[in-house]
Amino acid sequence: MRSIVIIQPSIYGNDNTLLINALTKLGTRQGRGVVGFDANTTSLETLQAWHNLGVRGVRLNIKSNNVKLTEAQLQAQVKQYAKIIKPLNWVLEVYIGMDDMPKLEPIVADLGVTLSIAHFGAPNLPPPANRTLPFDPYTLTGFQSLVNLLKAGNTYLKFSGAYRYDTDPEYSGVEGIAREVLKFAGDRIVFASDWPHTRFEGLDIRPFVEKVLDWTEETDLKENVFSRNAHVLWDIPFPR
Repeated sequence: MRSIVIIQPSIYGNDNTLLINALTKLGTRQGRGVVGFDANTTSLETLQAWHNLGVRGVRLNIKSNNVKLTEAQLQAQVKQYAKIIKPLNWVLEVYIGMDDMPKLEPIVADLGVTLSIAHFGAPNLPPPANRTLPFDPYTLTGFQSLVNLLKAGNTYLKFSGAYRYDTDPEYSGVEGIAREVLKFAGDRIVFASDWPHTRFEGLDIRPFVEKVLDWTEETDLKENVFSRNAHVLWDIPFPR
């Protein structure tokens, strides 16, 4: 029996109606969800009701909304959501730019929740013509902070949405990131489809999926990245 994890799309903001309806139909054996909610107005009773339907995380979406937060503002927002979801043992899904990872890094150890970082950490990659290959991800602002978070053990990274940040058809930039983090965080890397690929109508996802298959097969981590790690992260029972 296959499972599915539905992530609240940024275009719906905090209106989780479609997600909750889908989870209701899927049932908790197959369905998990990551919602968006207003930390100042959403009650614990509402969160508990969603939890009973299979919700296991909240998405804090800063990158898509083009919000520019100071270090203090970012840390305060992350702490606020972490405090709310901690009693439910939910995951805090953070979508921020890699440039902001140094702002996030100092507080993660004390949050008391698992962190999931979307889309390779949203790196600010140089144009393909300006890259020396193989690409060194440590030249990216914030990559060392991402590495530190992954090595600390309670942070996951999603291999998803590479086409949002890498214009190279061979994905040489995200490949540098992927190969490096697979060396030490193979148990906390999760593939995600990013479907329905908003703003990328007609996208052929197959070349990217084939790349991820190559990277993970070479490191004997395909089962981890495409299945096992997601079961652990989203509290999904392993198939018997």
